[in-house]
Amino acid sequence: MFTDKRALWRASLAVLAATVALPAWASDPDEDQRRDDITITGQRERPIAPSPGTAASTDADTIARTVNAMNVEDTVKYLPSLIVRKRHIGDTQAPLATRTSGLGASARSLIYADGALLSALIGNNNTSASPKWGLVSPQEIARIDVIYGPFSAAYPGNSIGAVVNITTRMPDNFEGTVTAGTSVQTFDLYGRRDTYPAYQFGATLGDRFGPLSLFASYDHVASRGQPLGYTTATAAPAGTVGAIADVNRFGQRIAVLGATGIEDQRQDRLKLKAALDLTRAVRLTYVGALFLNRTDARSDTFLKTVATGAPNYPLALSSGVYRTDQRHWSHSLSLGGSSGAVDWQVIGTRYIVDRDEQRIATTVLPSALSGGAGTIMRMNGTGWATLDAKAAWRVGPADTLSAGAHWDRFTLSSNRYTATDWIAGSAGALNQQSAGKTRTAAIWAQDDWTITPPLTLTVGGRYEWWRASDGFNFPGPPAPPTTQPALAAAKFSPKATLAWTFAKGWTARASFGDAWRFPTVGELYQIVTTPVAAVPNPNLRPEHARSEELAIERVDAKGSLRLSLFNEIVFDALVSQTGPLNGGPMLATFVQNVERTRARGLELAFARTDLVPRVDLSGSLTYADATTRADAAFPAAIGKRIPTVPEWKASLVATWRPVDGIALTAAGRYASRLYGTLDNSDLVGNTYQGFDHYLVVDLRAQFTVAKRYTLGLGVDNVGNDKYFLFHPFPQRTFHADLTVRL
Repeated sequence: MFTDKRALWRASLAVLAATVALPAWASDPDEDQRRDDITITGQRERPIAPSPGTAASTDADTIARTVNAMNVEDTVKYLPSLIVRKRHIGDTQAPLATRTSGLGASARSLIYADGALLSALIGNNNTSASPKWGLVSPQEIARIDVIYGPFSAAYPGNSIGAVVNITTRMPDNFEGTVTAGTSVQTFDLYGRRDTYPAYQFGATLGDRFGPLSLFASYDHVASRGQPLGYTTATAAPAGTVGAIADVNRFGQRIAVLGATGIEDQRQDRLKLKAALDLTRAVRLTYVGALFLNRTDARSDTFLKTVATGAPNYPLALSSGVYRTDQRHWSHSLSLGGSSGAVDWQVIGTRYIVDRDEQRIATTVLPSALSGGAGTIMRMNGTGWATLDAKAAWRVGPADTLSAGAHWDRFTLSSNRYTATDWIAGSAGALNQQSAGKTRTAAIWAQDDWTITPPLTLTVGGRYEWWRASDGFNFPGPPAPPTTQPALAAAKFSPKATLAWTFAKGWTARASFGDAWRFPTVGELYQIVTTPVAAVPNPNLRPEHARSEELAIERVDAKGSLRLSLFNEIVFDALVSQTGPLNGGPMLATFVQNVERTRARGLELAFARTDLVPRVDLSGSLTYADATTRADAAFPAAIGKRIPTVPEWKASLVATWRPVDGIALTAAGRYASRLYGTLDNSDLVGNTYQGFDHYLVVDLRAQFTVAKRYTLGLGVDNVGNDKYFLFHPFPQRTFHADLTVRL
């Protein structure tokens, strides 16, 4: 009887796969073992529900040789199709863009560190909802795996773009490292020249004491960044000189009056990991992290008063003068193990915004430098919690069933107060408030079945129950507060992949993934007024993606070559764009449901060690035809490119190892022109608030000075490409770092 049911189950899976399976890729038989959907910290255990889709990886040695990494987000910038919008060293607003999703779609990717969620799914933007990269330091990374597309049932619809799994080290013996680094950026724009230094210090220490492994790390970064913004007007104020003539992104003439958001940052992150082997097959792991950030930002006027020659400060410059104080905690506790043919894990995580305060001046400069009126914005109490239980049952040598349950809760608490002294004064009257919660529960199942040795079918599904509640908005007096209605939805997402190893080292794979991405609590309820206003929409619908991929890959002992064809249609796409607020001069971002978007294209990726003796080469080329296909509310957008998704992206990394202990690397990143609006009306890219193309070339040299000493020297943006992705991006930057192993 059991055998008959098993046959019926497999036949049903085969029918479902034949119905829905389309494109994806494959790899060598060992590749799936390198893709941990669930990673027990520091261990390379058998994965539970290995992802069947396209993947890319990098490890600690590769990162050290090829990347001038001051922050952890630097480590993925050369991987296929990825763009990290990192504006300067220590930037806390660095979202990830993928093949089909742009820089303002942070909720379309998932980033984990040792199973703890770093993606801030409280929003879908490149500000407060940016990933919390700061909880991981480059020195503790063991490897990073990127999974492309929503083809695994183990992940929610936020995997439409990609899933990034960061695995950090856990020691088997005594180990320790000390790293010190520095960088200097030379910046020249709008006639202003300056240098901006940064300093980094990191240390790790770990050991194993019988069944107990302990690992601690500390990382400190101090940096000064280039201006993040500029104050502009249609004309310079009467009686002043010094304004810089330019055009805005719509081609209109403007006067640039000064630079804003020149940040001086000091960041600290502390982490403790403990793993206890309860038995030979069961491990209990705790990971705790603390992130501290203190930022002081200033503005610089370009104007002088004609009559006196004294600096002239328009009031608009004051919004670029602020102080930020953040203290965030992250905790995760996991229990996992193996019992015969079953592998299992339970993991709970908690991210707590314990303190998050930004004080902004509203008093005209230079008086604001010593106090005066302003606002205090607090997000204390914002955060999220997750709980996952997963198991895999190896039914036989050719069949593995996996299943799991998921729960999460995201909480938004945003309150703005008036202040008579923006620097040190207490909070006054409440003049803006946003609050709300979202909750998701899910169950999923997936089956990996080798039908015959060259043919493998992976099929599964995920059912999710989502709810948004406790929405509350107070835009500020005299507007009345509003209690928003609750929303709820329940959705099913089928997945299927068929892989065919048709010759030694060659695999073709077809994948289909259906995914529902629910609105975040920020998209529904969060009001933001600076630096760019954001207008929420409490009636947003979930976006529904249908993703397909067809790939062919060749893998051998020295590397791989892969070509992927992808197609993604999103119904009710949640798209963020920037435009005039109520038709006036002030810009704001809006999230809206767009009836249908489509992104199709190809990705070519390759990696080769010893292409010629002692020379390694890797890279990628991505073409994406990403357009709006239907939008009754805004017909001008139809046929235009999806905001911030470039047509072309490319990366190339070449490393020469002339002798043992020396590695010389040249790496390049390219993206074609991007647009920031749905109708692509922002015709000028090379200006503040525009989105330009770029070609950035980086150099790095790594020297093993002695057995325990490693020296790194490098230059990022050696060609000094001056480009904008809304903000001006870093220009030529020199790096040096020294690592000592204890």
